[in-house]
Amino acid sequence: MRVAAAYAWRLILVGTAVYGVFTVLGRFQLVAASLFLALVITSVLRPLTDLLSRRMPRPLGVALSLIGSLLLLFSLLALVGEAVAGESAKLAGEFRGGIRQIESWLERPPFRLSQRRLSELQHQVTSYLSAHRARLFSSAVSGLGRVVEVVTGAALALFSSVFFLHSGERLWCWASESLLPHAARPVWDRAGRAAWHTFAGYTRGIIIVAATNAVLVGIALFLLRVPLALPLTLLEFFATFVPLIGSPIALAVATVVALAGRGPFTAAAVLLLIVVIGQFEGHVLHPLVMSWAVRLHPLVIAVSVIAGSIVAGVIGAVVAVPFVSVAWAVLQALRRAPP
Repeated sequence: MRVAAAYAWRLILVGTAVYGVFTVLGRFQLVAASLFLALVITSVLRPLTDLLSRRMPRPLGVALSLIGSLLLLFSLLALVGEAVAGESAKLAGEFRGGIRQIESWLERPPFRLSQRRLSELQHQVTSYLSAHRARLFSSAVSGLGRVVEVVTGAALALFSSVFFLHSGERLWCWASESLLPHAARPVWDRAGRAAWHTFAGYTRGIIIVAATNAVLVGIALFLLRVPLALPLTLLEFFATFVPLIGSPIALAVATVVALAGRGPFTAAAVLLLIVVIGQFEGHVLHPLVMSWAVRLHPLVIAVSVIAGSIVAGVIGAVVAVPFVSVAWAVLQALRRAPP
């Protein structure tokens, strides 16, 4: 009982601290998300910055790595926009034909929906949009506010990453010397370095997994001649950053596009692609790439993603797994005997 009571109050203390941290982060969600994005940028560009700094001053290396990455990102987005604009006319015709195919498919077994019933469904959708026009308009306006928040957060993340890339070590040393007593600095320095190693390894690993998934999906969509293959490939890349559920959602969107643009057989092929790529990612790619960075059981990952989505929505689902991985790495580092 004494041992159980000792562990109980420690768990209560840890739970209270974690709840307090998430409450504070919820109050400052934009700042927390921006700093998280800045750490992601730093972990990705730090090797390139260190390589450039060997041949030039570090500020110039930081500028080149950031500007080059932004140019690459904007070029990719411009390529996607050009692809969408180029296929818009053809895509409109394919969607109209695909919708007619879906209607004829729904009229056959097992659904057996009559033309009258389909017309009633279309009328209900049109009536709903007309009745809720004001609400939809307010949602669009709030969406514009969200866009402003996203731009502000991205600017803050880019600004913070400049300092993290240029003088991250000095910032860490300054924080340790200013906030910690002298005796605790070596232990927390070891824990902090373990946390950064785990976070950077997870970030680079998930980028490798996302890029591999996107390449496989892109090749399959191009071979199946699915409309908007390039934007759907980019969607698959970013969706993979949400473990377990991101990739299936992106491929479900691709299935809907394939159903409307190419018909049920192509959609069935894309649906089969969801199963194959999901199995390859879950059982081969993800364990192979991530085993050298983090070692978490799939059940822990699933619970972390669900809990993070409950606490903070999509951002929480993205942040949950690296947060748990870093916490586990810090715990292991604190338990390890100092060298």
